[in-house]
Amino acid sequence: MGSIISIAVIRLSENQLSETIKLQDAVAPHHISISPDKTTLAVAITSTDLSGGHGGMDDSDKSFKVIILDAVTGLVKQTLLLPSMPHNAAFNAAGNELWLGQQNENSGTVLVFDTADWSIKAVITVGKDPSEVTFSTDGALAFVANTNDASISVIDPLSKTVLKTLQVGKEPVGAWPASDGNMYVDNESAQTVSIINVASTTVTETLALGFKPGYVAYQDNTKELWVSNATDGEVVIYQRGATGWL
Repeated sequence: MGSIISIAVIRLSENQLSETIKLQDAVAPHHISISPDKTTLAVAITSTDLSGGHGGMDDSDKSFKVIILDAVTGLVKQTLLLPSMPHNAAFNAAGNELWLGQQNENSGTVLVFDTADWSIKAVITVGKDPSEVTFSTDGALAFVANTNDASISVIDPLSKTVLKTLQVGKEPVGAWPASDGNMYVDNESAQTVSIINVASTTVTETLALGFKPGYVAYQDNTKELWVSNATDGEVVIYQRGATGWL
């Protein structure tokens, strides 16, 4: 019998495991998103071991899907079967759309689902092998990390058009939103973080790490940048100094 795939639910008020949600027919879930009204979860099922990195995956003979769960009961509401790997599935600001990338080594796409009936509203062409799809903190722009293009597609969520393509470091995985008005892009092979200013949609700075990043989070109270170090299995914390991030 294979291992049971599940989601651990941690109660923040007590910092303790409160329950476990079992996922049926799911291999290698990757990222959980919650709808703005906190009623629905979307779990991307990659069916692929991504521990070695995100670029250059083989899509053959895999079961790719996104599982939609009731956030209160944990019951499955819908399963979206997909032709290619999704790295995540992100709700838009209104919660009436679910966005997810579809990997392709020539030209990737983003699928936009209507959460009312889970039909496809739009298919947006982006770069090669898109990984994470994210939104700016105000929801006004969508950002897609094109892992094998070393680029970020900036999309208008209303018109569903690509406004700009920004060059970043090699093998970007995600552009992570922050309250300081930036998006922080973790570039795996380049071992850097590209900083995108949302207002100007330009890359304003590149932070050299010396290790493979897995995720970037900005801590507003302390003005710190927390970067997961996939090379050494730790979290590295940076703070803005007079001469840059220290």
